[in-house]
Amino acid sequence: MRKSHVLGKLVKKQPAWCVSISLSDFTIYELASLAGVDGIWIDLEHHGHSVETAAQLMCAARVGDADIVARPAKGEFMRMGRLLELGATGIMYPRCDDAAEAAEVVRWSKFAPLGVRGFDGSNPDMPYMALEKSDYLRAANEQTFIIIQLEHQSAVDQAEEIVAVEGVNFLMLGPGDFSILSGFPESGFGHPKFEAAIDAISAAARNTGKSWAALAFSVEQIRYFVERGAGLVFYGSAMRAIKDGILEARATVLAEGFQLRPSSM
Repeated sequence: MRKSHVLGKLVKKQPAWCVSISLSDFTIYELASLAGVDGIWIDLEHHGHSVETAAQLMCAARVGDADIVARPAKGEFMRMGRLLELGATGIMYPRCDDAAEAAEVVRWSKFAPLGVRGFDGSNPDMPYMALEKSDYLRAANEQTFIIIQLEHQSAVDQAEEIVAVEGVNFLMLGPGDFSILSGFPESGFGHPKFEAAIDAISAAARNTGKSWAALAFSVEQIRYFVERGAGLVFYGSAMRAIKDGILEARATVLAEGFQLRPSSM
């Protein structure tokens, strides 16, 4: 079974870097993986990927050996197991309410004695019956990681209890939903409640010997999170890169005198 780059960085106390790809073209996953990212975030909570599509995208990512961080929706424990069998290295679980729910995520993500994950063995994670069962079970428990997302103030208030659950590796603030649910949708990063939530998550991870992850949108935000001890930073979006590239090309041709339709962006 493949070793996790993210967990390898965690052991060395080095921050890991993952990118977000919400598109369904396997070539983008292959390209990103070959570019040397530690991991690729594939989101099945907010985007239209089926489990079958996710399997093909993960296969492409294995060419460059990047970790895959897969996010199912809240409560999708059966889908979580399938994503792990298809080769996901990490599970990002959204909208966790409390330590009891975090413990349930661990139960479904880990084999006994840490959890109750079901065994198949004929899928890419083993891979394809290539390992002895005992070796695979041990490696799967050691080389997969769990990110628990906190997206409501009541969950942030329980951050230390949640991250203390055995089997949870990272806490992560869900910045968009947290800002909306907390009543400052336009402010987000930089709002006092946002910074207080980051401080609470950082302190909870530090107090329990665990780590935390963050979503950054600028170099300044990367520095902000790493300086506060983040062990995993998600920075870089395929959709944003494509949009910015097209708008940059538009500005270039406009400057060269092209007559174009009005932009909606």
